[in-house]
Amino acid sequence: MTFDPATPGALANADTWVVIPLYNEATVIGGVIADLLPVFPNVVCIDDGSGDGSGAVARAAGAHLVTHPINLGQGAALQTGFAYALERGAGYVVTFDADGQHRVIDAQAMLARSRAEDVPIVFGSRFLDDRTKPGLLKKIVLKTAVWVTNLTTRTRLTDAHNGLRVIREDALRRIRLRQDRMAHGTEIVVQLGRTGLPYVEEPVEVIYSDYSKAKGQSLLNSVNILVDLIIR
Repeated sequence: MTFDPATPGALANADTWVVIPLYNEATVIGGVIADLLPVFPNVVCIDDGSGDGSGAVARAAGAHLVTHPINLGQGAALQTGFAYALERGAGYVVTFDADGQHRVIDAQAMLARSRAEDVPIVFGSRFLDDRTKPGLLKKIVLKTAVWVTNLTTRTRLTDAHNGLRVIREDALRRIRLRQDRMAHGTEIVVQLGRTGLPYVEEPVEVIYSDYSKAKGQSLLNSVNILVDLIIR
């Protein structure tokens, strides 16, 4: 899919940057970027020490690229992306996964809601409808992570570790991520909660593809979240 700068969606979202932490996703990242660009003209990938040429694929697909020479972790990649977007005058940032699990149409709906309701933070939640099929064990792990996160933060969420978020510039400037592993997902909720700014959740679908299941991301990431919550 070729990006057309005259696409109405792209023009409407010229103030928005999509931030994608990228680590060894060369086989799918090109398609992810191709789907995003007709709607979101500003996409930046933070290649976090990939060894499979992911960064080159992302750049060829039309994304801006920032490279970490070594793997620093997803939290560090997000923070680098936030700084990059703010330096370029971003009014909004959309955080988006590199593996194809998020849907562009959900990101559009979240951004539209942020604008329409003047709400600076929109969290995506896979548990507000029944489109997402995480599997019983993964659902138990994720729900446990939500319970722990809600106990330790100023937020009340149904899906605390969904990587699809919309963050307006005034909220974004108050984020300083220091947790580099999966615990950054809780850290970002903590920091956004401390801003006192209003937030909402939006129903989204997380797609557990054959690709993500083959990589073991589905359950392993959830277990990593719990481990980091316990030791943080």
